[in-house]
Amino acid sequence: MKHKDGKPINHPDKNRNVSLAITVIVLCGASFYLGGVFSSGKDPVVAITDHRNMDSSSETSVSLVAKAISFPECSKEYQDYTPCTDPKRWRKYGTYRLTLLERHCPPIFERKECLVPPPNGYKPPIRWPKSRDECWYRNVPYDWINKQKSNQHWLRKEGDKFQFPGGGTMFPNGVGEYVDLMQDLIPGMKDGTVRTAIDTGCGVASWGGDLLDRGILTVSLAPRDNHEAQVQFALERGIPAILGVISTQRLPFPANSFDMAHCSRCLIPWTEFGGLYLLEIHRILRPGGFWVLSGPPVNYERRWRGWNTTVEEQKSDYDKLQDLLTSLCFKLYNKKDDIAVWQKAKDNNCYDKLPRETYPPKCDDSLDANAGWYTPLRHCFMVPEPKYKKSALTYMPKWPERLNYAPERLMLVHGASSSTFSHDNSKWKKRIQHYKKLLPDLGTSKIRNVMDMNTVYGGFAAALINDPLWVMNVVSSYGKNTLPVVYDRGLIGTFQDWCEAFSTYPRTYDLLHLDGLFTAESHRCEMKYVLLEMDRILRPTGHAIIRESTYFVDAIATIAKGMRWTCRIENTEYSSEKEKVLICQKKLWQSSSSR
Repeated sequence: MKHKDGKPINHPDKNRNVSLAITVIVLCGASFYLGGVFSSGKDPVVAITDHRNMDSSSETSVSLVAKAISFPECSKEYQDYTPCTDPKRWRKYGTYRLTLLERHCPPIFERKECLVPPPNGYKPPIRWPKSRDECWYRNVPYDWINKQKSNQHWLRKEGDKFQFPGGGTMFPNGVGEYVDLMQDLIPGMKDGTVRTAIDTGCGVASWGGDLLDRGILTVSLAPRDNHEAQVQFALERGIPAILGVISTQRLPFPANSFDMAHCSRCLIPWTEFGGLYLLEIHRILRPGGFWVLSGPPVNYERRWRGWNTTVEEQKSDYDKLQDLLTSLCFKLYNKKDDIAVWQKAKDNNCYDKLPRETYPPKCDDSLDANAGWYTPLRHCFMVPEPKYKKSALTYMPKWPERLNYAPERLMLVHGASSSTFSHDNSKWKKRIQHYKKLLPDLGTSKIRNVMDMNTVYGGFAAALINDPLWVMNVVSSYGKNTLPVVYDRGLIGTFQDWCEAFSTYPRTYDLLHLDGLFTAESHRCEMKYVLLEMDRILRPTGHAIIRESTYFVDAIATIAKGMRWTCRIENTEYSSEKEKVLICQKKLWQSSSSR
């Protein structure tokens, strides 16, 4: 604005007052909003403190500061607490199709604000690869499974340890012999064609453990139960596993993820409910992928007497299964003794030839095949999209070439390209080099079970591929769905909403990594509960690498101290002032009730 004589009007005091007023309003609003996000109504633990740099030559910075708090111990009965699959809450849900075993997370007013204690006598886990064959009894003190399954050679208790002979219901002579036969039936298991697998009803994950030495990465899946703790045994051994059940919801994976699916007498009623459970296997299995079944009704001609049934009933069950598989364009690939292998159609030729009134019917285009978070199962099957032909197992690069090959399904991700994929790979190689300087245990046998809590393309896991560890890649259910890319690379992962608990037992991961998780999710998820969940699933003496905006770092460190963690703040590889790296370690402590 100017005077009529053309000279500018200067209002230094007015402009300054307006700017100051706007700043005060913004900060008050931020304090009110974030106070609600990061504090519970009954116990506010985080407040906003405005740390401003008044030097006009530098940028103004604001940091979040948490009120110091010391979290109490949970009672001893919570030592194996799984919030979203809690047996104490099962009575609220029906037994039909085992819906009680699905995820049912507690409302916010029922969430625990305490530290889950370890069992009495807990020790740091035995290191890989020795852990595959034995673990400390006190870390998973379940006598029931030892008594019930010792005759099947799942495990046996010897002194202060559980031993894992590698047996199973369908492989009493050892899992190695069983997998050798399977490799003879599926040659692609030997040459890198088959890389990712899922084991439904995994027992103590001996099958998945054996495949690790053969270059195949398996997600072992089993529900939470009162006695067997199958998933907890698997993770204690250092084998990838997750709590889950095929019931009324899809499994937390995208379509066309796994190269192979396996069921060894897993007791899933494949032909019941209109074949609904096999429809889900069809969805998550890659075109050209293999479904392996051992146990009833395979080899019924010889085995029926031991199954408390008749040969006629078993023949009928086998015929129903074969008819269902044929209607889904599976073909019997190979069969010997107790193992049968079917292969999913490699392309869409078979689906195109199916009659319009086929049953089960084809799903319509309105259903997202890649959705896998609280998505109801439907009585229809997903036909693979023909434009992603190179995602079929037949056309995928073999392992390990596929790890760094830009997958065709990058096109599913908005803004993604082969150049952004390549840049992500390079970025994580530099970051991992830096992380190993900050945390020398990374890359050694001291760190086995790793979770990347908010991955994009799996670059963190890819940069660690030559180290003696495995990574569970987690993709936010509220963000871009990049999980198909993760699986196309030959890595494994799952969907997750970090406003809820993860589907695992306590003390199951050696290292948790996150990159800007609170920056991305702070508008939805309360920081306190996310950190308490991290404490639940992290092993005592385990570590967390928290890469986060400088704004959140001090608050995270304060809350972590209240969880008995020790943390130090480090620079990033670029020494940026906008973000820092927190290196934290969880303390090993014994419950006060055991002292």
